[in-house]
Amino acid sequence: MTNTSHPEFTSIRSEQNLNEQDFGHADAEEAVRSRRTLLRQLGVLGLGVALNPLAGRRADAQGVQNSIANSVQALVFDVFGTVVDWRASIIREGQLLAAKKGYNVDWAVFADRWRSGYGPAMNRVRTGELPWTKIDDLHRMILDDLVAEFSLTGMTEAELDHFNKAWHRLSPWPDSVAGLNRLKTKYVIATLSNGNVSLLTNMAKNGGLPWDAVLSAELSGHYKPDPEAYLKAVDLLSLEPDQVMMVAAHPGDLRAAARAGLRTAYVIRPLERGPGRPVNRNPEGEFDYTADDFVDLARQLGA
Repeated sequence: MTNTSHPEFTSIRSEQNLNEQDFGHADAEEAVRSRRTLLRQLGVLGLGVALNPLAGRRADAQGVQNSIANSVQALVFDVFGTVVDWRASIIREGQLLAAKKGYNVDWAVFADRWRSGYGPAMNRVRTGELPWTKIDDLHRMILDDLVAEFSLTGMTEAELDHFNKAWHRLSPWPDSVAGLNRLKTKYVIATLSNGNVSLLTNMAKNGGLPWDAVLSAELSGHYKPDPEAYLKAVDLLSLEPDQVMMVAAHPGDLRAAARAGLRTAYVIRPLERGPGRPVNRNPEGEFDYTADDFVDLARQLGA
């Protein structure tokens, strides 16, 4: 039996009486059907929101992200692996050297070994075992050991110096230049790398990277993840830490930046260390943003 006391029914009957007076019976019936459809849609929508509180939480999270995107004024970028593909670039440089010198070397292994010496070499500086030493010189120390290990005989000093500066000639990921140009329309964009200033400057010219500024851990005399490296960049930009966002493909870098008060954006680079490696996709939502590449990050930030 129809419950004629229900507010929806009463409302529809009232609407029907009004429509019959104004438009005639046929038009009134059509108006009633339209109103009934609208009321049901509204009822379903209300029920859907009530049964899906996650929708509300997602809206809240989006609001927080929009607030962050609008409060941040500068993006600072890790470079090795985040902006440029160091591994493929070093493999290519090794192959060019082998074509000239006749070396028979697995250059993928060589590239990985060169890169793996980077962290321990910086730790020697961080612990005081070495005085402040820029990355070019640390790279050369590692290279000299690898030359002996891989039997790269007969290299002149000029050839060694040129090969060591392969790190100045690293190629950007395919999305890097386009994504940076989009991000640059809304934010100041700068490097924040452990690479020395001359290395980063040469890399930018080589790869067409459109930085507004080249900042380096060298300027603070501290390598990341020391907080001084992040805070020096913030100070040089005349901003507060929460007005600066660190962009990196390395969770450890982002965690250190967050501890220093910076905002964080994690960019996934699944091929940084070659194919078949496990990829952290930030499943716990640890960072403010997670993006597939720089173009995706620009879209999320509204640039």
